[in-house]
Amino acid sequence: MTPARTAALPQGALPGMLAGLAGGLVFGAAMRSLGLLSSVAALARSGSPVLGFALHMVIAALVGAGFGLLAVHQRIRSYELVFWGLAYGVFWWFLGALTLLPLLAGTPVTWSLRTAQATVPSLLGHLYYGVVTAVVFAFLSRGGGEAEVKDHLRPKTLLRGLLAAVVAGGFLVLAFGAGRLGWLPAIAVCMGIGYPLVFTGRAEGTGPALVRGTAYGFLWWVVVGLTLAPLFDHGRLDWSQPAVAAATTRLPPYLLAGAGTAAVFGWLGSLARSLFVDDVRLLHHEAGTRGLRAVGYGALSGLVGGVVFGFVWGTVDVLPTVARLVGARGAVAGWIVHLVIAQLIGVSYAVLFRGRSYDLTSGLGWGLSYGFFWWVFGALTLLPVLLGQPPRWSAVAIAAAFPGLVGHLAYGGALGAAYAWLEHRENPWWVARSHTEAVRATARREQVLGSAPALWTLTVLIALTIPVLVAGN
Repeated sequence: MTPARTAALPQGALPGMLAGLAGGLVFGAAMRSLGLLSSVAALARSGSPVLGFALHMVIAALVGAGFGLLAVHQRIRSYELVFWGLAYGVFWWFLGALTLLPLLAGTPVTWSLRTAQATVPSLLGHLYYGVVTAVVFAFLSRGGGEAEVKDHLRPKTLLRGLLAAVVAGGFLVLAFGAGRLGWLPAIAVCMGIGYPLVFTGRAEGTGPALVRGTAYGFLWWVVVGLTLAPLFDHGRLDWSQPAVAAATTRLPPYLLAGAGTAAVFGWLGSLARSLFVDDVRLLHHEAGTRGLRAVGYGALSGLVGGVVFGFVWGTVDVLPTVARLVGARGAVAGWIVHLVIAQLIGVSYAVLFRGRSYDLTSGLGWGLSYGFFWWVFGALTLLPVLLGQPPRWSAVAIAAAFPGLVGHLAYGGALGAAYAWLEHRENPWWVARSHTEAVRATARREQVLGSAPALWTLTVLIALTIPVLVAGN
């Protein structure tokens, strides 16, 4: 056994096991409240909740050890590990609740929509398990992390997060009205104060910030919209699929609030650096010809993605609706408008994600994540507003827009892959020509080796669970 693998046991498995026990306690408390512990006891051919809780804690410790072995190799310097925890929790919902649990209990495995909807409470419990496990593991593996927490909670950082949330929340209020958002503007303030906890403070582009913020908004929707709200309103948890479907009305604005907070947080940091950094070599300047070439690549990549997406739109007869954006009619006009929009979004991708694709996998990851963001911001929000309609934020509207989600993911994947190929073919960004570019390339590699893969995975997993959350029984 190599020294690295030997060190992984005390540094990864043992803290992971302790973290898994902490996550298991939270998950177990929710299961007790919902009366689900007997389903775990079925593994031992029993219906005892006490035995179910004991088995649950054993499983939680083992799964936590697995998380520790995986996370110990990641280059993560803060509680960004929470995104890995979320992705890990959803993964174990697929593997555990939907697959292994019925197999071990001697019941048939049916990966149907109805079965998945019946296990929605387990999905939310796994999300909490993943988050708590990740946070506790980060705390244990960094010797308490007190200095790191203090660094992230400096007054100027908190003020920056608060200001970002006020700007993002204020924009949502102006755009959609306070009545439609409920308590979200006030909750956004808490989101802004908490954002520095899950952000390392490294400078990053607006594109990665949007992806991170979208995942951050999803976490807040789970905590506030699905947990605290029913506890305050009814005095008990209600994680049933109908209750979750009713709460999805708040999901899109939470995602937009998170994305907006993260983007503004990054902009404020860039503004501060431009005003107060004396060494101009640390500022980001791009050569004009290279920037124009990137814009061209973005337009071409957007066209590729638009063609792929257009066939999805054509199967559900949405292109005539797209044509109405410019007062036209018919599928042909819809195709033209659609491709123009696809190229514009492709250009925005080039601006926001330039030099972020270390390989084809990262290109696909950023592209899929950006496609999901545009489904929330575009199909569910901007498109109906431009057509003079309210945002499509209800469970019924979100379920009806699922073909559009598939199309946006296909568009994003094609866009990201095509742009990564064009960028790498012509001018690989990691080939440094100066010390400043070398530093920038190293930072981008660190981003890919940090929480970025978890964000990509989590985005895809969230997209896969959308039908489970909103579809009617």
